[in-house]
Amino acid sequence: MTDKTFATSVFFTLAIGGNDLGAFHTCDGLGAQVEVETYAEGGNNGFAWQLPGRITWSNITLTRPVTSDTAKIARWLDELVRRVEPKNGEIVALKPDLSRIVSWQVLGIVPVRWQGPSFDPSSSRAATETLEIAHEGLRPA
Repeated sequence: MTDKTFATSVFFTLAIGGNDLGAFHTCDGLGAQVEVETYAEGGNNGFAWQLPGRITWSNITLTRPVTSDTAKIARWLDELVRRVEPKNGEIVALKPDLSRIVSWQVLGIVPVRWQGPSFDPSSSRAATETLEIAHEGLRPA
C-alpha cells in the first residue's frame, strides 16, 4: 500500500544560498510553461508538427504573517543591495508535525518583490508579508 499524503494543512520553509528564511503559510506559482512552435509541413495537410521550445518558469510568491522570521528577509535583502547574485535554494512543504511532504530545489533565485506588512489598527487581520522570487528552474529535491 502506498502512502497517500494530501497537502491539506501545510506550511512551507524557504532557504536560499544557505540562508534559512523561515516558514510561510502560502506558496503560489510553482509551475512551468513550454513554448510550442507549430510547423505545418508542405504536402501534409492532416496535422501540424508541435515543436517544443523554451521552458519559462513562473515566479513564486510566498506569504506569511509577520513573525520574528521577518527580520531574516530584511537581512537577506540587505546582502543583495550590495550585489544581486542568483543563488540556489529549496522550498519544503511540511505537515504540522514537521514531517516533510515534498520539496523542490529552486535554481538561480533572485528576488523580484518584497511587500512588507501594513498595520491597520481598525482591522482584526494579521499583518502579513509577501516575498516574490524569480528563478531558472525547479528540480525535485
